[in-house]
Formats: sequence, structure tokens, C-alpha cells
Amino acid sequence: MTTSFGRFFLPGPTEVHPEVLAALARPMIAHRGRAMTELLGGMEAPLQSLFRTQGRPVIGTCSATAFMEMAIRSGVRSRVLSLVAGAFGKRFAAIAQACGRDVVTLEVAPGQTVEPDMLRDALERSDVDAVTLVHSETSTGALAPLEQLAEVVHEFDDVMLLVDAVTSMAGLPVETDEWKLDFVLTGSQKALALPPGLALAAHSERMLERAKTVPERGGYLDLVAYADAAENHQPTNTPAISLLYALDTQLERITAEGGIEARWNRHKAMLDTVGKWVDDRGESLGLSYLPEKDRRSWTVSCLRLGGGQNGREIQHTLADQDWMIASGYGQLKKTTIRIGHMGDHSVAELQELLKVLEETIA
Repeated sequence: MTTSFGRFFLPGPTEVHPEVLAALARPMIAHRGRAMTELLGGMEAPLQSLFRTQGRPVIGTCSATAFMEMAIRSGVRSRVLSLVAGAFGKRFAAIAQACGRDVVTLEVAPGQTVEPDMLRDALERSDVDAVTLVHSETSTGALAPLEQLAEVVHEFDDVMLLVDAVTSMAGLPVETDEWKLDFVLTGSQKALALPPGLALAAHSERMLERAKTVPERGGYLDLVAYADAAENHQPTNTPAISLLYALDTQLERITAEGGIEARWNRHKAMLDTVGKWVDDRGESLGLSYLPEKDRRSWTVSCLRLGGGQNGREIQHTLADQDWMIASGYGQLKKTTIRIGHMGDHSVAELQELLKVLEETIA
């Protein structure tokens, strides 16, 4: 258990600022009353800025995984191509299969990313009506070239692009409208630095039109119902009101920081801080990045361990000193560590963590 803010560097859930935590204690309001309409209406413009869209983002009081299912149920008619570069790409594909869709996978090794020429080749060989991809793969720290992949998808008529931006949204550029992304989802507990329990998404008009033609979209996760509710600044069902208060407060804090671009810049500075540390000290410590330099997420660094080091043991040793990082995910649990430099952390706090980590490994 950490003792002060700035020592909790998991790649999700992220540390929540005391000002945001305080918002959770506000009194309840009627979820169909004027106060709710004003709350959701007041967040519309900041959310549009966050997603870089002119459309109306939708909010669900559920995990981001639920909105992955929404993307499938509302965006895939029959067959989907799932790009898999780690555990969460696999999750997207598994959800599509669980929803009864035919799934074709294009998989690369952990730490690598699907490249545009690979995607083009796969689409030419596969008759699909949607593509799923993870922008920032939390399990490996690899960052997909989303803008270029989107350009390839749009070379093929009537193929929807469904994007998991869980650890990229609010931490690095995600241009929903400019890149013509059909459905972009995220969760509250990553770079937004909120408590877990909210899913947020933006969608294109053609995604909404596609959804209207897809039968059996389900009830709770029907994109059409969410879009209709958002138009009237209403929730679809009884929401977790306290989490909406926290979101409202955090959106105000992002504006006060200088807007979403300032938040991106801070995250890039944290990535650069880890990168310089690995360049300077990595060889002597037996550390190296798993992804290549131009494919590293701005929000989570996945570092390979050498010299018989064990990721779980390093994590536990740091935890004993009230510092929290993550070991590797899945098959990478023992051979890597992951530093979640996202949310409301600063470069100075990250530098303190790296000092302690260096002492622990050395």
C-alpha cells in the first residue's frame, strides 16, 4: 500500500489524484433529472476535445471490456479481422468469437506491431466487414501505427475500424475524426487517472448506421441506444453517479493543465525519461525495451530483464518500499517489468521511481 501520491506506477489502475477522489463524495442526484442533464451536457465539449471528434462521445458505467463487446455487437455483421500483438488484442478477438462472429487473426510476436503492408495483405486475402486493433498494447508496451493502419482500412469499402485506445486515450494523440476511426473506446482507470468503472467511446456516423442494420445488438450495450441517450444528455440506465462526478472534475483538471495537447506532451516527456534511463543504465542493469524505439507506447514501458532477474520479485521488492510497478503480463510475467507512466504523474516522480528501481536491480 502506497503512503503518498506519486509512487503508484501500475499500467492500470492508475493512481487517482486526491482532488478527483474528493469528487466521489458529492451527494447523489436524480439520474433522470435536470442535474444529470446539466452534468452530462457540461462534459460533452471536453469529451469531444479528449476524443478529437465533433461527434457525441458515449459513457457507460462498466469496464472498457464491455465497450469492446459493444464494438463487436454493433459494428461487425459477420466476419472480423483481429490484429493481435498481445493479450488485449487476443481479448478483442475472443470477444468477437463469443459474440458469434467469424474471426480471422493477424498475429505478431510480443513487442512487435502489425504494420500497414501486413494489414493490406491480410485484407486483400480476407473477406471481412470490420477490423479490431489495440492502439497501445498494455501487455507489451507496443504502440501500433494507428494513423497508417487506418489509411489502409479505408482503402477497402465498408470495413469498420474498431479501436481499443484504453492505454493511449488521454496519454498520446488519438485523432478520431482526422483518422476516420469508426469506433474508439477507452477506460477510466488508465491515462484518464480515474477510478475503474467507466467506459467511454466515440463513433463515426457510418458506424452508427452500420449498427442500425445489425440484428441482436443486445440490450445493455446497444450503441444505437447509447447514441440516442447522448443526444439528450441522458444515461441509458442508472449510472454510477459518483464516477461521473470524478470524470467531470478530471476533465476540468485537464483543461487547467493546458488542454489535451499539454497532457500528451507530459506523457511523451515521461516516455523520454524512461528511454534515456534505459539508454544510460540499461546495459549495466541488464535492461532493454521490448518494443522497438519508434513503436513504444507513451504510457507504459515494458522492459526485458537479464541476468536471471525475475519481474515478480522486483515488483515485490519495490512494493515493500511503497513503490508500485507491474511485472510482465502472461507469458512475459517473469522476464519483463512494466512501468505505467500515465495519468497525473510527473517526470520528477518518475525519476524518483527509476532511482529506486535502479538500486533494487543493481
